[in-house]
Amino acid sequence: MVLYPSEHLPVLLHEVVEWLQPGPGAILVDGTMGGGGHARLLAEKVQGGGRIIGIDCDPSAVELAAERLARLPVEPIAANYCDLPEVLAACDIPAVDGILLDLGLSSDQLADASRGFSFDSDGPLDLRFDPTRGEPAWRLIQRLSTKHLANILFAWGEERYSRRIAHAIIQQRQLSPIHSARELAEVVRSVLPKERKERIDPATRTFQALRIEVNDELKSLETALRRLPDCLKPGGRLAIISFHSLEDRRVKQAFVADERLHVLTRKPVRATSEELDRNQRARSAKLRVAERI
Repeated sequence: MVLYPSEHLPVLLHEVVEWLQPGPGAILVDGTMGGGGHARLLAEKVQGGGRIIGIDCDPSAVELAAERLARLPVEPIAANYCDLPEVLAACDIPAVDGILLDLGLSSDQLADASRGFSFDSDGPLDLRFDPTRGEPAWRLIQRLSTKHLANILFAWGEERYSRRIAHAIIQQRQLSPIHSARELAEVVRSVLPKERKERIDPATRTFQALRIEVNDELKSLETALRRLPDCLKPGGRLAIISFHSLEDRRVKQAFVADERLHVLTRKPVRATSEELDRNQRARSAKLRVAERI
């Protein structure tokens, strides 16, 4: 068994290796390095002259990866994956053999109470991947109108009770500002129907929507889908793991429509039952892979 010096268990780890086919001397990009689990195994496969360019927009993740992967051919860089052409130019790399994007949160981010990603955190409701850029979520919900907030919850969280939740947030902030993740989660739970039965916490869609908004996640993904194919060598592969329909739909449509790419996965690759027993986070993971023509 592979041990990871991190809270994070990388999803679809062996499937990623199978589809990206890393070998000695290959140059690959892990565009969402996180805890470094994927980067670690990919780096082990390319030893013998190969390199892994590890990118993350979370400065904490880059710092930790530099320590965790210090003895492997991994170059951790603080950047957004949509800026990969500029990153590769700075590294004097014209094109690579493979690119991986594992979208969404890492368990390390969830475990950090100061970031607000966990529903039960008493830390500030920040939700930014890069705490040095943009506006924290607590400030966003403090200034938005009911209509604007409801639109965000509906569009990015696909939350059908978006208006009810937005109204409750506005009412609460008039009494006392919402600063922590726990406070927001309690407001959301308090106004949803008691008979609503789901596998996920009732606050999940609200947190997803706010996180997407403060990080501009879908714009970054759309930009990357346009730019990343040109970073691949002929025969190079682009592998993207998504965790909700907003991401997966964009990936699927972009792969099919892009004349530079040949789709290799007719249907998304899902986690095995064995992996789900170890890591429930993998239940919503979908891997799609395309090859540069």
